[in-house]
Amino acid sequence: MVPTDTIIAPATPPGEGGVAIVRLSGPDAENCLAGFFVGKRSPSQMVSHHLYHGRLCRPDGVLIDEVLVTIMRAPRSYTGENVVEIHCHGGSRVMSSILDLFMSTPVRLARPGEFTERAFLNGKLDLAQAEAVADIIQARSERACRVALGQLDGRLSQLIYRFADQLKDILTLVEAHVDFPDDEVGALDQGAVAEQLSALSGEMSRLADSFDTGRALREGISVLILGRPNVGKSSLMNALLGQSRAIVTAIPGTTRDTLEEQMVLGGFPVRLIDAAGVRSTDDPVEHEGVRRASEKASAADLILLVIDGSQELTDEDRMAMALCSAPRTLTVVNKADLASAFPMSEFLHFGQPIAISARSGDGLSALQAAIVDRLGGSSGGDVGEDVVIMERRHREALIQALAAMTLAAVAIDSGAPLECLALEIREGLSALGLITGETTPDEILDQIFGRFCIGK
Repeated sequence: MVPTDTIIAPATPPGEGGVAIVRLSGPDAENCLAGFFVGKRSPSQMVSHHLYHGRLCRPDGVLIDEVLVTIMRAPRSYTGENVVEIHCHGGSRVMSSILDLFMSTPVRLARPGEFTERAFLNGKLDLAQAEAVADIIQARSERACRVALGQLDGRLSQLIYRFADQLKDILTLVEAHVDFPDDEVGALDQGAVAEQLSALSGEMSRLADSFDTGRALREGISVLILGRPNVGKSSLMNALLGQSRAIVTAIPGTTRDTLEEQMVLGGFPVRLIDAAGVRSTDDPVEHEGVRRASEKASAADLILLVIDGSQELTDEDRMAMALCSAPRTLTVVNKADLASAFPMSEFLHFGQPIAISARSGDGLSALQAAIVDRLGGSSGGDVGEDVVIMERRHREALIQALAAMTLAAVAIDSGAPLECLALEIREGLSALGLITGETTPDEILDQIFGRFCIGK
């Protein structure tokens, strides 16, 4: 239901700053401004989308702040309603006074994400575009921001609408053969329908498969540096970060707890974790560090298993290997500048080992490229022209649509009545509608917009 009340919220984060913005949206936004604004022009005389200087005063004439205001009249506004923005001096006291002033009228404080929710309800954005607004705000890398901007621009929506249009065309054809006898419309070429559904399912599958990359861009990934003591784990962490963050000594057990740092690698937000050296020990503190390293190994998105290539393999190396899962592990052979004693054959199930020197930096770029490649991206940092989905619910909706396509193919193969085929195609359309908001239940909308910040 399209709302009819007027809301207000700060559009800038709390704290001190040169400028803060308060935003109103709703049918009474302009009238409310008229009650408090004093300037050369009254709000009714203001041209839409222009800035005007003036003062905000209480009804008794007491000055609240010197401000710039703009009115963006419907439908040419973010929400599709009349919107007023007040640019005031930054500071919590001024902001609170302005909010209190307007909330003394029939204006209420906006819920989180309510401005964007109104934009969706008023047809300014579809649901996928609305979600992209939050992803832009929360983006942790330039690459993630570019993907979200593409989604806001409608790239994902256009693809989903194309899928839906193809399904609608197939459904129209099937329903024509349900409603009219064969002597009027001819027999349905079910083989051709099956081919169309198969091609469409392939495209949907490729889009659903992009979620792993999209999730890594949106949520970031954890990369654990694992190995026995003194193989160069902390030196590798420092080399990847480009700064001396972890303490490096020749004393085994220097790193007794996990050390975590944030970085961006190939456009992916990365949480880099330096774990305690894996070995048998009677030291209770070091033993706890090893236990935590084991826990991190089971949860990490990617493990860098570091081996000292200048020494023979030890039982402690094998202890570290036992904590690793092959699909999530890259073997890093450190000290490659020294004489190598690395037993290549024992590590091939982890993939091709990468030789580096954490001290000199040799091989570091190859390691970074391998990490990004494991994350499903290009080390060049470009997203490319393919659409990437970052929301888990988009993937789930695509999987529902694919399940319906599979059942539609079964209906064709089994010679089921055309009504059954039509039913499955409708289910596929309904699942796609969950992405763009055409068939999304209200409780899901509440969850989506509830994760937005107040004022957006």
